[in-house]
Amino acid sequence: MPDRSARILLVDDEQSIQTLLSYPLRKEGYDVVQATDGRQALDRFDEQPFDLVVLDLMLPGIDGLEVCRRLRSSSSVPIIMLTAKSEEIDKVVGLELGADDYITKPFSLREFSSRI
Repeated sequence: MPDRSARILLVDDEQSIQTLLSYPLRKEGYDVVQATDGRQALDRFDEQPFDLVVLDLMLPGIDGLEVCRRLRSSSSVPIIMLTAKSEEIDKVVGLELGADDYITKPFSLREFSSRI
């Protein structure tokens, strides 16, 4: 059973995705902290500990792959890539850079929740 008090860093530049994901996670008891770009994600990560990072690949400024690489260089926090990039090479690169899972958009909330 998941630890419902876990803190999740949700990184996506689309407000609709932020809203779609943060509301049900909070309803389940997770502490969700949001970031809308790569720099903000790295800053938030440095400010407090997280139990999980949900990370979009296509972010303004520092992209999700670079954020993943930087996080992985200093932490073993689980990282789930959440992106519209669905080609096999995109998945392989994300996983090789340190992502623990890879979910492509569009996705179902049920699938997303089960992966958390």
